Amino acid sequence: MKRRDFVLRATAAVSAVAAGGALTYDRWREAHPTLPWQPQGFRQPGQSRVAIVRHTSYDTSKLEEEVGRAVASFHLPVSGCRVVLKPNFVEYDPQGVINTNPALVGVVAQAFRQLGARSVIVAEGPGHRRDNAYLLAASGLLDMMRDLRVPYVDLNTDDVVRVVCRSNYSGLGELWLPRTIVDADLVVSMPKLKTHHWAGVTLSMKNLFGIMPGAVYGWPKNVLHQHGIERSILDINAALPRAPFTIVDGIVGMEGNGPIQGTAVNSGVLIFGDDPVAVDATAARLMEVDPAKVMYLREAGRFLGNLDPARIVQIGESVKGNSRPFALLSQVADLRQVGIAGLGAIGLANRDH
Repeated sequence: MKRRDFVLRATAAVSAVAAGGALTYDRWREAHPTLPWQPQGFRQPGQSRVAIVRHTSYDTSKLEEEVGRAVASFHLPVSGCRVVLKPNFVEYDPQGVINTNPALVGVVAQAFRQLGARSVIVAEGPGHRRDNAYLLAASGLLDMMRDLRVPYVDLNTDDVVRVVCRSNYSGLGELWLPRTIVDADLVVSMPKLKTHHWAGVTLSMKNLFGIMPGAVYGWPKNVLHQHGIERSILDINAALPRAPFTIVDGIVGMEGNGPIQGTAVNSGVLIFGDDPVAVDATAARLMEVDPAKVMYLREAGRFLGNLDPARIVQIGESVKGNSRPFALLSQVADLRQVGIAGLGAIGLANRDH
């Protein structure tokens, strides 16, 4: 495709979204009454465990104990493994609202080292900045990695591996994934708790947009935007060799015009889990967004993980006691959750019961 034609088509797609409002699940289903592909060969967990931990500060001395205890409670097979931390680093942000906080990334790196990981690296493929060195230095992530001697990989220019899609939402048929991600024993998705002006919310599953190499998919991942953000999210997550572990940075979140131009929310939570769908559903409920109305989450709940709260064992804090309505733009306002009754929790001390 010629560059001029690509730009025209991409612009038309953006204009259509702006004119027609959010592409909710129900609208998407109305436009696609018969899917060309039905989920097969995926095994959903019978139940998924998600931990909500109250924490209001990025003080590392206070984070270390909480994060270490929460990660250890999932009994992940970490010993001798290659662990890749994938934070959300999008744009320079002097206020600390857009990106995953570097202090949390450092604490998580130390937690996995203490659990016996053979190696821990940080990897990201920012969609807005080609100059990774500037973004790392300006964000404070570079200082953290130097202090802790944590290596970094730019996924935008990493070696790539061709992977045939296991799902067929985007129509791409195949994806080129970074070798660092494919070869990892464990990927840890570390998104920020944020709203999104098109997709409604951006959490663990959307965070994996950032693993896609800009050298293949452009900036800001133009090819994937052209094929549909929500549909690409589904195909990327379905193509991974194994589901990532997720740690959501909700100590300070973002509402309104996310993922870049929104407003800070002192939500004071960290969210942990080994089912990204269940984690994202829980995070959405904390923002008082109905995950069943978010197209890619509801579709992922059919085959990738658990969306139904009856199949999510909530440990630590409760959703009901920690939720607050994050401001939504008008085009996604219909994603608002009506109520969260019955979404309780059990204590971390009883996590094995």
